[in-house]
Amino acid sequence: MTETKSLFSFLYTALLSEKTKKRTEKFFISVAIISFLLHLLIIALVDLEIILVNDYSKLLSNPISAIYTPFSFILIYEVYLLVYYLPKSTTIYIGKQYEIITLIIIRRIFKDLTKVEFNSNWFAVKTNVNFTLDIIATILLFFLIFVFYNLNRKNEINQSKIQKTIDVNKFIKLKNIFAIVLIPIFVILSLYSLGHWIYESFFSLTQIVDKIKDINKIFFDKFFTVLILVEVLLLLFSFFLSDKFNRVIRNSGFIISTILIKLSFGTEGILNTILIVTAVLFGVIILAIHNKYETLEANKTSTFET
Repeated sequence: MTETKSLFSFLYTALLSEKTKKRTEKFFISVAIISFLLHLLIIALVDLEIILVNDYSKLLSNPISAIYTPFSFILIYEVYLLVYYLPKSTTIYIGKQYEIITLIIIRRIFKDLTKVEFNSNWFAVKTNVNFTLDIIATILLFFLIFVFYNLNRKNEINQSKIQKTIDVNKFIKLKNIFAIVLIPIFVILSLYSLGHWIYESFFSLTQIVDKIKDINKIFFDKFFTVLILVEVLLLLFSFFLSDKFNRVIRNSGFIISTILIKLSFGTEGILNTILIVTAVLFGVIILAIHNKYETLEANKTSTFET
């Protein structure tokens, strides 16, 4: 038993401590800066015909495309933060999912900027339509995430007013175990996806590069599938702690929100935008209604104590 506790403590410190978080942040920021400069250098060498590449590489034609690369590393760091907050706060953990999908859209905007066509019939070009949808989606998501975190602050105030009648330490420890297990899965998927993306973007010699799944579908599609399974397990275990209707609905609603985000990776165009915005909007509404229940309970507790 003592050895198990020591192993758990070691893994938690190594993977999910505040110190590890700060080191990870510095690492990914450094990698993002270096990768951006390297991408710009490669574009310059290609433009000077010092390096010859095939005609199917889309990320080497314009310096603006280089922004896509550092955003890829920033997204990987956001995934780490998502796992980091899993045991600490359910709502922040879900909020990180919303941040990730928003950053994916922003990264897509930078990629599509080089393909926008300026003409009198703007919406006749598919790329222009997708670009417009992404711009609108980014604004909506940015606002919805703000509302979500604001609702989370109100929820924390309500929780502080309610007397805790159950011991949640075991459940928190369980979430820590899930987070520790997710870290190696995250690392393996990241390395595989990064290698696959680098090969397709810079070294593939055939036209098949246009048909192979992009890095979002390689990594995030699979990772969000894992998250859904973890969230369902946590929902089931949470029944040992509380069977309160509003909390069950909140946790179930967050799972539905995650599923909608996962489904968005298999779609394009307006359907992709609708699924993403709907997923975040659904999560915001679920949390808002849940807070109403918690406010009623907090008021009852305060009245009883008085």
